[in-house]
Amino acid sequence: MRVISGSSRGTNLETLEGNNTRPTLDRVKEALFNIIQCKIIDANVLDLFSGSGALGIEALSRGAKSCIMCDKSYEAIEVINKNVKKTHLEEKAKIIKNDYKKTLELLQGQKFDLIFIDPPYVLNIAVDSIKTIIELDLLEGNGIIILETDNEKRELENLNKLNVNVYDLRKYGRVSLIFLNRKG
Repeated sequence: MRVISGSSRGTNLETLEGNNTRPTLDRVKEALFNIIQCKIIDANVLDLFSGSGALGIEALSRGAKSCIMCDKSYEAIEVINKNVKKTHLEEKAKIIKNDYKKTLELLQGQKFDLIFIDPPYVLNIAVDSIKTIIELDLLEGNGIIILETDNEKRELENLNKLNVNVYDLRKYGRVSLIFLNRKG
């Protein structure tokens, strides 16, 4: 896994051992960033289930102003710290070791232009995290949320109950990217 573009282009990133995390494939990451490229410059980014930090680091490398990367795993936090140092993006990155709900509560009052949601698929917590983001008003007015999932049907059914608009959906093998913004 590597940084695809920007100031840290080509830097190989460390990943976590085992099956607890599943890094976003380079081809999916490249497609994602091609879709959102006009939203990245000077964006405030939240990478909620960071894993290795690859999505947040890619955003910073491409010109995001700041990125908060969160994971509850001690091992993930160690890898994120190593990757942020390796890419020389420490000044723009803030790393939080905490559960997603507690992190979102701590961030109340802040606004994000881009929010990446890529939780472990088996936990079925993606929609709950998006619901909390909307309730706490963490999404900038024209901000977007990108959800990575392996069960697009389940997520879409549950997202219909929230005050969000699904404006794009892309499928890459068994992985789907769902792009959301505020309704209205």
